[in-house]
Amino acid sequence: MRLIDISEYDYQTMVLAKPIFDSQKRVLLAAGRTINPKILSRLEDIGINFLFVEDEISKGIHIDDMIDLPTWTDSIEVVKDFYEQVQSGKRPDIKDLQKVGNLLLKEVKVRPTLVLIPSGTMAKEVQPYAHAVNVTILSLMTGKKLGYNDRKQIDLAIGSLLHDIGKVLTDEYEKHPEYGFNYIRNNNQLSVVSSHVAYQHHESVDGEGFPRQISGDTILEVGQICGIANLYDNYITQKSMAPHEAMEGIMATSDRLYMHKIVQAFTRAIPTYPPGTKVLIGKGEQAIVTQINTHLHRPIVKVLSSEQEIDLAEDPTIMIEPHSD
Repeated sequence: MRLIDISEYDYQTMVLAKPIFDSQKRVLLAAGRTINPKILSRLEDIGINFLFVEDEISKGIHIDDMIDLPTWTDSIEVVKDFYEQVQSGKRPDIKDLQKVGNLLLKEVKVRPTLVLIPSGTMAKEVQPYAHAVNVTILSLMTGKKLGYNDRKQIDLAIGSLLHDIGKVLTDEYEKHPEYGFNYIRNNNQLSVVSSHVAYQHHESVDGEGFPRQISGDTILEVGQICGIANLYDNYITQKSMAPHEAMEGIMATSDRLYMHKIVQAFTRAIPTYPPGTKVLIGKGEQAIVTQINTHLHRPIVKVLSSEQEIDLAEDPTIMIEPHSD
């Protein structure tokens, strides 16, 4: 199994490895199906950008570190319901959202790493809520690397799940962090730390962020963590960057948008080449990543010409770089 951009899909050689859902969480196409060109075009029309497929080169690859699909889709459903209730002026019960935060924290605690399911695998209407869930997972993985305790992780999780809640309360983009802050702050079931996650996720250490243009140490770590997770997920879904490209973009923000400490923790938490990624190794040999073992950025790969598996963590002299079809 591997993840591809929908534009790479080949009807002759690929089948779906995971189902495709519509905005109501109904299965549009089941795993094991092929997609004819007309249906592929319709999927693009509803905003599907990525597909999990199986083909000859990815046969036998299992992405064991990927978040459980039912957990992910159920979490998205809870977030969607919460945002829609807030938008309609209702006061939703926070308990279901807290359950999602605890469930995602449990996932992060028991795994050495987590491979994200891009929000672009879902219909366009659901993508903002999938984005909130993915930002939360990325934030929790970063908090784990920073040694955060469970209480701090839960505050970070709730703030990340609600980091864009201000968008349903105002149409002014640069004011949505402030609206989100006020909404969370005025809910006595939510932590003030969570409110500052929403408030500060667009601030930057150089003082060029918004809404307050605060800078340096006046920005809380939790706001920076959510901000870097938000940027990374936007790189993947909105700009269709591959994970290694998104990670390069994140590293370039060190001490400009985000504190070096936060960038370092993020890069130590998130794998650069998830299983199923096509790469070049050594002097240009084509290979595919089969597993993440001891090093997030030096995976185990299978050389396509010989089927030989190589653990790049055990041989630092072998270079790895992205492969462009």
